Amino acid sequence: MVTQEQRRRQLAREKFLRQQQRRTSARRKARARNAVIASVLGVVVVGSVVSYATGVFKQDDDDKSNAAAEATPSASPSKAPDPCDKAAAGKVKKLSYKKEPALTVDESADYMMKLQTTCGTIDIDMPASKAPHTVNSFNFLAGKGYLDHTKCHRLTTNGIYVLQCGDPQGTGMGGPGYTIPDENLKDKRLKGGVYPAGTVAMANQYNAQTKEGRDTGGSQFFLVYQDSQLPANYTPFGTISDAGMKVLKKIAGAGESTGQGDGTPNATVVIDKATVTKS
Repeated sequence: MVTQEQRRRQLAREKFLRQQQRRTSARRKARARNAVIASVLGVVVVGSVVSYATGVFKQDDDDKSNAAAEATPSASPSKAPDPCDKAAAGKVKKLSYKKEPALTVDESADYMMKLQTTCGTIDIDMPASKAPHTVNSFNFLAGKGYLDHTKCHRLTTNGIYVLQCGDPQGTGMGGPGYTIPDENLKDKRLKGGVYPAGTVAMANQYNAQTKEGRDTGGSQFFLVYQDSQLPANYTPFGTISDAGMKVLKKIAGAGESTGQGDGTPNATVVIDKATVTKS
């Protein structure tokens, strides 16, 4: 015969299992939403990346007693100290071009893009053979001073882990006036729908749901500081040096403005000077 105490414990276990199942389901749905949002990572600023925790603490109807404790939002995260220096003197150049520059890079060579930022120097190795139009575009833009004094306007810290740069407007809406084709989307590094840490890739306006927006890369790019689940829709064109990765992680460690995983970096990330040289 089952005693009242045994029955009470059994009911408690069942209730706990139901809660765990609901929370697991909520996490799964949140990950799916993240994947959808990540699939439209582009030049136009999209909605904030949904936190994996969204919905996880929604209470069961039979657990009203703990609702207040579990549902109360945590205090806004305290802003970490800015780990970066002040930007160098100078202003962003207002430049726009009607068409993609003529292809002049040596497709058999590697190029190095050096981003001298307020947070440290980030070197990016760019093999022209894998993404000639992209490398050629950055060679052209850097030579014009297009990236100088521009802010890196976006940091994501949940689901995907990237710093996005290359917009003179600093809004996620800017570009050089021309677009370049998608390239290197079958790169072996992208197996499993992951852009590995150290990858540099182009932002674009591709919408995976409508299949529209191919070949819409401009000047905006993102630097991956931690393996990120993303479909192979964004031209991977460079690899960040070890020293550059340390700079990126310092920037990421300072967090972003919203506390929700997608916003402006708390660190003052400005590209004081960008140069491209043939290796």
